[in-house]
Amino acid sequence: MPRALRSAVITIVMTVLSAAAVRAHHSFAAEYDVKQPVTLRGTVTKVEWTNPHVRFYMNVRNDSGAVTAWELTMGAVNGLLRRGWRMTMIKPDDVVTVDGYLARDGSKLANARVVTLSDGRKMSGGTIPDAPAP
Repeated sequence: MPRALRSAVITIVMTVLSAAAVRAHHSFAAEYDVKQPVTLRGTVTKVEWTNPHVRFYMNVRNDSGAVTAWELTMGAVNGLLRRGWRMTMIKPDDVVTVDGYLARDGSKLANARVVTLSDGRKMSGGTIPDAPAP
């Protein structure tokens, strides 16, 4: 492969990979709306302790009995561990309450600002200051 063509291919590949990395990590304000606070109580179905953000999923039952699956995001693994989290603190079948902020796109996604565990402990979600919403 000629050197100029190889350089062009490498440049294109690096550009595509860089764009994917930028899209994968975004600011809080780009995805969540502090003017849309939400409190969700439900049963955890899955927990993912992976970077760039810890995620967990839960089923929330509304007043009429319908169940909706939600995705909740928190901070990075290391940040949560420094805040006192342990990977065993939240697991499938736990009933938790989340105070957070809804996604701007209207999906069943929210940022978990504070998670109240099944034993009553309140833990920071680690993505924004623990201060109340403005």
